[in-house]
Amino acid sequence: MKVVVIGAGLGGLGAALRLQGAGHEVVVVEGREQPGGRAYQLRGGGFTWDTGPSLITMPWVLEETFAAGGLDLHREVTLRRLDPFYRIRWAGEQRALDFVPAERMPEQIAQFSARDAAAFDGFLEALRPIYEEGILGAGRRPFLQMRDLLAFTPRMLRLGAALPLWQFVCRHFAHPRIREAFSFHSLFIGGDPFRVPAIYGALVYLQFLDGVWYADGGVYALVEAMARPLDVRCGERVARIEHRGGAVTGVVLQGGERIKADAVVSNADALKTHELVGRRAPRRQLTPTMSCLLLYLGCDRRFGSLLHHTLLVGDGYKRFIGDVTRRGRLPATYSTYVHAPTRTEPVMAPAGSDALAVLLPVPNLRAGIDWARAGDRLRDALVADMEATFGLTGLDASVQVEHRMTPVDFARDLDAAHGNAFAVEPTLHQSAALRQPNRDRSLRGLYYVGGGTHPGAGIPGVLLGAEITTRLMAADMPAAPRRPVLRV
Repeated sequence: MKVVVIGAGLGGLGAALRLQGAGHEVVVVEGREQPGGRAYQLRGGGFTWDTGPSLITMPWVLEETFAAGGLDLHREVTLRRLDPFYRIRWAGEQRALDFVPAERMPEQIAQFSARDAAAFDGFLEALRPIYEEGILGAGRRPFLQMRDLLAFTPRMLRLGAALPLWQFVCRHFAHPRIREAFSFHSLFIGGDPFRVPAIYGALVYLQFLDGVWYADGGVYALVEAMARPLDVRCGERVARIEHRGGAVTGVVLQGGERIKADAVVSNADALKTHELVGRRAPRRQLTPTMSCLLLYLGCDRRFGSLLHHTLLVGDGYKRFIGDVTRRGRLPATYSTYVHAPTRTEPVMAPAGSDALAVLLPVPNLRAGIDWARAGDRLRDALVADMEATFGLTGLDASVQVEHRMTPVDFARDLDAAHGNAFAVEPTLHQSAALRQPNRDRSLRGLYYVGGGTHPGAGIPGVLLGAEITTRLMAADMPAAPRRPVLRV
């Protein structure tokens, strides 16, 4: 079987590896000049930045994906376990909370609340069946019809997994800082913790179960290792997906070249895929997530208060999230994530320097913000706040190299609907069978992977989705003999 994969993001590469490992002829077509999609990389002035995901969890999902393509993850990439996982600092708060392995976590929580420290083990125990059934169970099988969701829902209701995540956390913890610390994780995949279902609390559990990891060279080292044995054609945009008699027949590139295929796997935004097929978007359109302002700062000094991963939480946390996810307003206070990989891999910046990636959630393009004007003002206000509120004195003056990404860049470079940063918002009404299915409902031979598809965004999410999609393809189409991947 010949397969065209549209998009060389992690989901597309994961699907391509699995399909090639199963003996299929696979070509990956990528519009940008390098593979990676959101997991891109920037270099300049001796600095290196991952532009997208930077925190690796569930390494066994990577191991399985590589193995399906005939590769050994640990021969291709060096993974390092982080301890602490990350640090959370709050405006006006002298204490910081470090996320560390589970056996030491109560000591961290006890700085804020002895009562909450005693509740930690019970919280993990409440999350364990949600993780086992919601992530390991539902996250590895397709939800193609409503009856699949209806069969799954009663158990999740009994476990409290359909509650809003914030409400679930509040059942276990009382201190406001601890409640914030154990509910923010859904923001890593674009979810408002006050609205997403508590099934996403499993993102907390899996970190304590499998650890948090870093790949030497950054997440982009994973992209390079996955792309290496594949036929990836970069700088080639797809103009349309061709089909006849209710089945796909291939793709046509913008330059006019036609690539015939028995199946097409789209790692593009779901709404973009409907356009490529030449049909209207579905009547019920999925709501995209918020976007981000991303600053990639090459600084001529190190900032000792930052760990490898640090979250800086400003005042008005709940209002901040509501402004950027629902109300379409630029925030009045700033809660940011900062990635400083030189803590683990010094060569990501010149000696004594820092390569900082700063992520601030902002509204997507539906808000109508003029980013040509707002970008500079927001950048300056954010950097000033990091200096004044969180003690990063001299940050602005230290910047030697700078790059920026706004919602406009997400829309232009990634074809992300409304410039979203994390694909489809992971609300209760946009999960499982209510999300983009892994197999197209009307066109034979068309399949989907990526953050907008079941089970969701994030590195493990898109790779588990690639597993689901390729299993569906194996069931739908005749098996091909396995061909070994030749290593040189």
